Amino acid sequence: MAEVDLTIAGRPYRVACRAGEEDSLRAAAALVDAKSREALAGLGTMSEARQLLFASLLLADQLVDQRGPENAGPDPRLAQSANALASRLEALADALESEAQTA
Repeated sequence: MAEVDLTIAGRPYRVACRAGEEDSLRAAAALVDAKSREALAGLGTMSEARQLLFASLLLADQLVDQRGPENAGPDPRLAQSANALASRLEALADALESEAQTA
């Protein structure tokens, strides 16, 4: 298991991944970071959890647009990945909210 240091929405994260997937994870993080900054620029001040939520929605919208209406059904592998990402984002949001309440 490898670990990668990432920065998303201005915050550092250490994320574990399988050996050899580090570059893919960095590329994915760069996309999420770019979309989170896009969300912040378009919507103004918001919590980090909300910023990441909108970033994921912008990325999902991009995927839907690329697939076109004839392929509107979800790809099962993509749906599984999206569910895993959503679970991670929810856990992150919960941790951030807990941290903010104790600060």
